[in-house]
Amino acid sequence: MKLLRYGPQGQEQPGLLDRDGNVRDLSSVVDDIAGSTLLPAGLDRLRALDVGKLPIVAPGSRLGACVGRIGKFVCIGLNYSDHAAESSMTPPAEPVIFNKWTSAVVGPNDDVEIPRNSLKTDWEVELGVVIGKPGRYIDESAALDHVAGYCVINDVSEREFQLERGGQWDKGKGCDTFGPTGPWLVTADEIPDPHSLGLWLEVDGRRYQNGSTSNMIFRIPFIVAYLSRFMSLQAGDVISTGTPAGVGLGQKPPVYLRAGNVIRLGIDGLGEQRQVCRSAS
Repeated sequence: MKLLRYGPQGQEQPGLLDRDGNVRDLSSVVDDIAGSTLLPAGLDRLRALDVGKLPIVAPGSRLGACVGRIGKFVCIGLNYSDHAAESSMTPPAEPVIFNKWTSAVVGPNDDVEIPRNSLKTDWEVELGVVIGKPGRYIDESAALDHVAGYCVINDVSEREFQLERGGQWDKGKGCDTFGPTGPWLVTADEIPDPHSLGLWLEVDGRRYQNGSTSNMIFRIPFIVAYLSRFMSLQAGDVISTGTPAGVGLGQKPPVYLRAGNVIRLGIDGLGEQRQVCRSAS
């Protein structure tokens, strides 16, 4: 299934994408793509629906983030060796963990704001993992049982805030609009191997990132198990799993986003995003 949320910002309704590319309304079945809807039983309930009987949503409706009421937005840094190299950082012995604030979450095609006083706003295409079955101290061999599905994430980052301002990475990762998520949550049964997906990103039509999830340093079962040692994972938590080489910081000379730039990014089987950059008001 491809689950999504549509409608004006702050008023999104649950939906799904049918086989013909129509958005179908799920609001008579569930209140949101969140919480208990993402539990195994909740997903089984949706799989049993006669999709053809669900109302079709008007074409062109705005898509919101594909997960609602996100509890935790946990990110893994330097999880591709080529990205660590271009950042002049040593590949980590254990996963680097940081957070994006949930106020950063926006729809996949919403504008990205360049923060006030920003000089180094950057892009990062990433595979998002959405937790379904809750747990803590999860065994690595059972970790994928806790995954509801996968999505595209643009881990927008302000490098000066992140690396040069005397604080944790979070400072440059959680600005408003820095978490475009979606267009849809593709349930795990439709992605037999999340470690064989191509992912790419373009700015103004130029391809900067062109990688594969096969190059992750830490794979998804290990990441889920590892995080569960330090926090309980709950339905609707989102894990962003790192980015391949090709970020603006790694260009020679570096290239950063400016108002008017158009970002396009996508992952095999998970859809595409498009954002226009604008200056924060």
